[in-house]
Amino acid sequence: MPRSPSPTRRSAPLAKVIGAGVVGTTIEWYDFFLYGSAAALVFNKLFFPATDPLVGTMLAFLTFSVGFVARPVGGIVFGHFGDRIGRKKLLTLSLILMGGSTFLIGLLPTYATLGAGAAAALVTLRFVQGFAIGGEWGGAVLLVAEHGGQRRRGLWASMPQAGAPAGNLLATLVLWTLSLTLSQEAFLSWGWRLPFLLSAVLVAVGYWIRVSVDESPAFREAQARAEAERAADAGRTERAPLLQVLTRHRREVLCGMAARLVENISYYMLTAFALAYATDALGMRRDLVLSGLIVANACHLLAIPAFGALSDRLGRRPVYLTGTVLMGAFGFVMFPLLETRDAVVVTATLAAGMVVHALMFGPQAAFFAEMFSTRIRYSGASFTYQVTNIVGGGLAPIIALYLLDRFGSWQPIAVYLAAAAVVSTLGVLLARETRGSDLEEPARQHVDGTEQAPRTIASPLG
Repeated sequence: MPRSPSPTRRSAPLAKVIGAGVVGTTIEWYDFFLYGSAAALVFNKLFFPATDPLVGTMLAFLTFSVGFVARPVGGIVFGHFGDRIGRKKLLTLSLILMGGSTFLIGLLPTYATLGAGAAAALVTLRFVQGFAIGGEWGGAVLLVAEHGGQRRRGLWASMPQAGAPAGNLLATLVLWTLSLTLSQEAFLSWGWRLPFLLSAVLVAVGYWIRVSVDESPAFREAQARAEAERAADAGRTERAPLLQVLTRHRREVLCGMAARLVENISYYMLTAFALAYATDALGMRRDLVLSGLIVANACHLLAIPAFGALSDRLGRRPVYLTGTVLMGAFGFVMFPLLETRDAVVVTATLAAGMVVHALMFGPQAAFFAEMFSTRIRYSGASFTYQVTNIVGGGLAPIIALYLLDRFGSWQPIAVYLAAAAVVSTLGVLLARETRGSDLEEPARQHVDGTEQAPRTIASPLG
């Protein structure tokens, strides 16, 4: 087995690899936060003005949900080709599609100019965004995980995860600046386009970084091994990566999806729903709640790599389990604290929630990457991660709003969050410990030629 390069020789290229991963996820969450805000503030007026205002807002948010439907599709397609032709090529393509569609939204004619065609174009571009984002996460974290060594893989792989709070902070800063410098009329007329057009700068920087990064050594080794096997057995047909995942790695997929459930739900509860609950139900000023979310995202940004690094010492499962258990109890604490309506208390509550979330989000990238062997890793990790978005985060704010309206209380929402935490806790308990997996090791073979997950070093919880 080839020996890993020394830390000294790896450090310079690894910095570029981490930068290539972080820039994509930063753009992803910049787009997410920006589009959600625009759907509430702008798109209902400019793309659906002929409808009732409430219906217009619902239609605007419906275009937002299209992205959640498209993400698993992108994860499947990008995962398939990423396992066949490489992570780097697919990551570059996802960046172009994602940034390009965001930029084009900033150029769209509105309903007043194009009529219903404007809304159709908006939905189409939103689908392209979701499709591209669906392939972005798996490629970004795998490129970093497969370049980094075993000893600090949790830390390195957590870096692209930190793109979530980084993107939210960037989008919030842009919107905050525009709110200070433009009137409401100017913002509706042309100012809303500026944040979308700004994505072109991020894409240019990201593209320059990504084209200078080499393909991961683990993938190159697996690809060379596959070519040698095909040459030795010309009649052998290799099954599609996703089929191998679904037939031979059902446990990993189900455990990963279960583990992600409360992580995914809690993030949207702490951001989208908490913002609506504090401002609409509790009557707090929106700028105070947004300020609290800025502080919370800053804490999130610092906590993610810290807990990724902790998982390198303690294992993925102990850190992740701590997050699922604490999040299960957090809902019963969060809402009473929000109801104080005190800006400092609300800020501290949101920040604490983000730190608990980081206990899961920090080790998640390495945890999911290490579940699958190299030839099917992109497909396995992307499918496991993205499909949960449909039943998890995509529906979480809607379910929470329904429960609040139906019962007039926050308790059912806390129970909903706790139930998701129970599912996630069971998923992590049933998963194997992956810390110490050798991503470059040839996978053990089944009798039909499909792959098992790579060997791992024993763990007290594994």
